[in-house]
Amino acid sequence: MRDVIQKIIATESDAKSLIDEAKAEADRILSDAQKKGQDIIERARKDALTEAEKIVETAVEEAEREKQYRLSLAIAAIENQIKLEPEFKKKAVEWVIRCVCRLK
Repeated sequence: MRDVIQKIIATESDAKSLIDEAKAEADRILSDAQKKGQDIIERARKDALTEAEKIVETAVEEAEREKQYRLSLAIAAIENQIKLEPEFKKKAVEWVIRCVCRLK
């Protein structure tokens, strides 16, 4: 009977050791999975940030092109609307010089 009790105790001890090893392995697997998950999230965050920067850069470039285009249209419209005679240009320049230099 004593042998049977000792075998039961030994079996329980072995089972406890196996359970402890399984728990330790589960903890390692969980830790690895969490690390991989964090790495994936960090990589995705970096990729999203890079893509967002590209989108902003493209939008800024497009806005600059649009600004230049509209500016050239405005310049052309102004130049078409304002036609100054050479004599009037000369008088206007002289008037500006007198005003700036405070000449009479």
